[in-house]
Amino acid sequence: MGAFSVLFACSFLFSILIDSATSNIIYPSQSIRDGASATLLSTGGNFELGFFSPGNSTKRYLGIWYTKSPRTVTWVANREVPLSNTQGALNLSSKGILVLYSSTNDIVWSSNSPRTAEDSVAELLETGNLVVREGNDSNPDNFLWQSFGHPGDTLILGMKLGSNFVTKIDEFLSSWKSAEDPARGEYSFIIDTHGYPQLLLKRGNITLFRAGPWNGIKFISNPRPIPISNEFVFNSKEVYFQFGIQKSVLSRLTLSPSGLPQSFTWNDRTKDWVITDVGQFDQCENYAFCGPNTRCEMSRSPICACLDGFIPKSPADWNFSDWSDGCIRRTPLECSDKVGFRKYPGMKFPDTSSSWYDKSISLKECEVLCLKNCSCTAYANLDIRQGGSGCLIWFGDLIDTRRSTGDGQDLFVRMNASELGVPTKKRTFSKKLAGIVSSAIVSGIGMIMLGFIISMRKWNLRKKNHCEEREQDMELPIFEMSTIAHATDAFSNSKKLGEGGFGPVYKGILIGGQQIAVKRLSKSSGQGLDEFKNEVMLIAKLQHRSLVKLLGCCIHEDERMLIYEYMPNKSLDSFIFDQTGRKLLDWSQRINIIGGIARGLLYLHQDSRLRIIHRDIKASNILLDDELNPKISDFGLARMFGGDQTEAKTSRIVGTYGYMSPEYASNGYFSVKSDAFSFGVLVLEIVSGKKNRGFRHLDPNLNLLGHAWMLWIKGTPFELIDECLIESCNLSEVLRCIHVALLCVQQRPEDRPNMSAVVLILGSEIPLPQPKQPGFFMGENPHEQSTSSNKHVTYSGDEVSLISLDPR
Repeated sequence: MGAFSVLFACSFLFSILIDSATSNIIYPSQSIRDGASATLLSTGGNFELGFFSPGNSTKRYLGIWYTKSPRTVTWVANREVPLSNTQGALNLSSKGILVLYSSTNDIVWSSNSPRTAEDSVAELLETGNLVVREGNDSNPDNFLWQSFGHPGDTLILGMKLGSNFVTKIDEFLSSWKSAEDPARGEYSFIIDTHGYPQLLLKRGNITLFRAGPWNGIKFISNPRPIPISNEFVFNSKEVYFQFGIQKSVLSRLTLSPSGLPQSFTWNDRTKDWVITDVGQFDQCENYAFCGPNTRCEMSRSPICACLDGFIPKSPADWNFSDWSDGCIRRTPLECSDKVGFRKYPGMKFPDTSSSWYDKSISLKECEVLCLKNCSCTAYANLDIRQGGSGCLIWFGDLIDTRRSTGDGQDLFVRMNASELGVPTKKRTFSKKLAGIVSSAIVSGIGMIMLGFIISMRKWNLRKKNHCEEREQDMELPIFEMSTIAHATDAFSNSKKLGEGGFGPVYKGILIGGQQIAVKRLSKSSGQGLDEFKNEVMLIAKLQHRSLVKLLGCCIHEDERMLIYEYMPNKSLDSFIFDQTGRKLLDWSQRINIIGGIARGLLYLHQDSRLRIIHRDIKASNILLDDELNPKISDFGLARMFGGDQTEAKTSRIVGTYGYMSPEYASNGYFSVKSDAFSFGVLVLEIVSGKKNRGFRHLDPNLNLLGHAWMLWIKGTPFELIDECLIESCNLSEVLRCIHVALLCVQQRPEDRPNMSAVVLILGSEIPLPQPKQPGFFMGENPHEQSTSSNKHVTYSGDEVSLISLDPR
């Protein structure tokens, strides 16, 4: 850490070593250390917290375990970054942030709470939950941070699996790499919130098992070892599954390093854990084992069969028991009143990731809605209690359907009347209504049928052309072109939100009222298929309150589109660089935006399942929600790192002038410190309300970085502050932000702080080292400052995006 080793050393000088054996609370400025006793905090009941080494490993971790079974660890703090010796220490900062230090005083892990408080304590609760709370407040809803919000490989009573739609944080189980390495392994147990929520077991990006949606009592395909007595909550704020066991019984659900879910209960008589159930899945539980539009049934031979009215897509492969291609309709589905439904009782529902739902309407109303939508392929009840209620509708192929071994539900699959062998069911209308709209209906149905026939002729070709793309880890709902066109009024100019390097962005409204933003790849864009695939594959795996949520994508012939959650306040640059918009952001909002971006980058660099370098952090890529909270967007240029990788080099330099770090722009080296440089530039822009590139000053050679540096040297950094903030800002906070920004834009990557240090600094008052001269503080082209090699530059809008190709 260099200068930052000195920076954090002061916190150790004043740390107080507490006798943790008699306490379950840490107070500010107190430190608990590894050493003679591994146990640091104890509830006096079922749980303890301390340092441990798993198995025969010599590496040290901070974790929570059962008092009765010290080798059974329920939670690990620094699972990705172990300590190399027994000199680690846990400290609670004055702002209520837990920080784990190594023997060299480097920050190994921190709680990174979005909320802080002066009067706070850390406490290990009787439930095994490590929490940070205000000193006089024990309300669970007011915890500043809790370990239950960051599960590892174990689910215990009180923990949740699911998503919080307000904070945009997912809670899921992830396996250890091995019995001696608690770092995130290949397997995860998650609640997927695309479409109607469902429970998935995954290996990396591949779905292995799908429990189906919750039917009011249990998951339709109850995945052993999940007991039926669990709780499932789904409302506008959150969706979660909770382990439901009597409080007097010690039980846990663990996802093993090999991806096996196992349920255990403690036996006081034998003083050991008893396996109460093990995940045992038959062939039909393998996700999409039989391919689309099939049903899997273990009592049949062969176990895979096409749904009625469907035939194998690849008959030769089907005859050799290769069912992966599934089935297609024998005759195209008609968009008319000449349709009906085939009832399949006792079924595990198809994959609901591309479904639509309404909890309030009846099954009959659900049928009517499905009949009115030509894209609807099946429907069912959501809740089986009290005779059934709610509506679940599927669009497109029906994937991963089986005859349930337990209590399945009725599934109604849309069929042509000719396939059902029954007379056409005609709709009736009142004479008055028919007289008004009959001609419009006839014309409309005719147009829809014509369009449907044309689209069906293109179906096989489209599937063939894009099957490779859809297999490239694009684990997202695939929206039909007709759905997006309808949502955006055929990409009307009145729906256009703006345009960037990727292409135009449109506002849309889906069936059911959900607002979306559609980013449409322009044929003239400097970005192409690689950037499109990159964004889909990366952001689909990331979930954080400070990252924009990708809802799906659309691939239609040569059209490629990304569908995002709609951000009503557009991007940050439309505020801070606009004479009117800048007045709408006071200092409290700007400091909140700075903190949110920092936490989002920390998640990308350290806390996500992947390690992501964004490579294009800039004001136009920070979107703002209805409460002006920041969302990092545009992952088209991002790169994924391996767990041990810290730096990479590329010959294709992509990014935006004014935000690129010196080592990246000149030599192609990029790392987490490259994003830190971009963050520093962005902070200076937020504080000043001025762009780094194109900045005008009395000295024409200085850009914004150079101007800020000269003011810092002169001791007048407050002259940098946007005049709109003079009355609303906290001068000490502004100065700290300028200080952090200048540390981030230093010339040498090793001098810059990483984002974990940035988050800690922004939330505390610890002393900071003096910054060194920034990189690219002059106003000319960065490549003219750094290199004389030939470069190829492409322009996008008002900003410059650079693509550098080194000669062979």
